[in-house]
Amino acid sequence: MSTPAGPLSVLARIRAGRPAPSPYEQCEMCGGPVADQHQHVVNLATRSLLCTCRPCYLLFTHDDAALAYRAVPDRYVSLPRLSAPVWDDLELPVGTAFLFVNSALDRVVAFYPGPAGPTESELPLEAWDRVVGAEPGLAAMRADVEALLVRAAGQDVEAFLVPIDVCYELVGHLRTLWRGFDGGQDVRRRLDEFFAQVRARSTPSAAWSLP
Repeated sequence: MSTPAGPLSVLARIRAGRPAPSPYEQCEMCGGPVADQHQHVVNLATRSLLCTCRPCYLLFTHDDAALAYRAVPDRYVSLPRLSAPVWDDLELPVGTAFLFVNSALDRVVAFYPGPAGPTESELPLEAWDRVVGAEPGLAAMRADVEALLVRAAGQDVEAFLVPIDVCYELVGHLRTLWRGFDGGQDVRRRLDEFFAQVRARSTPSAAWSLP
């Protein structure tokens, strides 16, 4: 009786059966073509994102499997706005940041955009516990592939649960636009556009069953 094929053996068969590379953008796993709007997986060891075709993406969608890669989901959830005391506890030096669970480190990490790309901020663990206490659904945030995205404007702090790839995409855009100490008008304009898009795509947490 044969044993079930694992994800990597399936991936090897897909790769072996692929035709020669096409001039279109390719899946970084099997070499097949991918659409302009495609999905990503995270390499858990290197923290890098890989562009994938749909079949390769589906190989890594099981959260409980011990795999080297993990598929980035596509859910956007608007969360209750953080109170000023909770935001202050995070001790973030800028108004926009994203936080996620790094499974390799077994802790939450926080990053914010800057002229050199994503910059890590030391995050007090007690502060994260208070954030989860304010929004219990965050306890089920998928490690490595989903992030809490926050933006503060005075006492008003927006919060969203988003795919991790959109956070890195935002940081990349801001890096190319950054001018001066605070980024300049182009960065502020891009942030306004980006958060408007996130709001439009998001479902309120009260209407979304967070697993």
